Amino acid sequence: MKKAIFLSVILCSSLIFSQYEYEPSKEYPFGRVHPEAPEQVKDFQPMIGECNCKSVLRNPDQTWAEPETIIWRWKYIMNGKGVQDETLKPDGKHSGSIRQYIADSSRWYVHYYSNFLPSTTLPAWEGNKKDGEIVLYREQKAPNGMDGSYKITFYDMNESGYKWKGEWVDKEEKIVYPTWTIACTRKEN
Repeated sequence: MKKAIFLSVILCSSLIFSQYEYEPSKEYPFGRVHPEAPEQVKDFQPMIGECNCKSVLRNPDQTWAEPETIIWRWKYIMNGKGVQDETLKPDGKHSGSIRQYIADSSRWYVHYYSNFLPSTTLPAWEGNKKDGEIVLYREQKAPNGMDGSYKITFYDMNESGYKWKGEWVDKEEKIVYPTWTIACTRKEN
């Protein structure tokens, strides 16, 4: 009887483990892409892990602030079918995103959250990877009321790190106003 119970526990444990084998684990601290996930889930693969980054925001007077050192951590979630990131900042204003590629619309949807601007509804950006860059948009009016979007771009992505920029753009992208830049270097894990 004890042997049957022991074997049942082992069998159940292995089924549960195999059911979630792409989640972060001791062996894979940032998870892995599920083989049945859309191929696009690999778009963020260069970012998976942890990076030391320099973040520079534009001040209200239009000048650039001093660089701030942050940690940007990325991992696969939902058993390897989605991506989550979080930024850890020295001022305690932490934030992150949950990223899902929805094959039916052929687009990434990125839901942003933060501890300093809590919201009952998470803002979402959408977009795709094209020509080696991941570009995401969210409609946003300019301070003067002009229609446009906040555009986020990941670029220069490689095994050493990546860069990110945020900019307001008008509908035709003839007006481009940079507001934030981040340059990241991969930490040795």
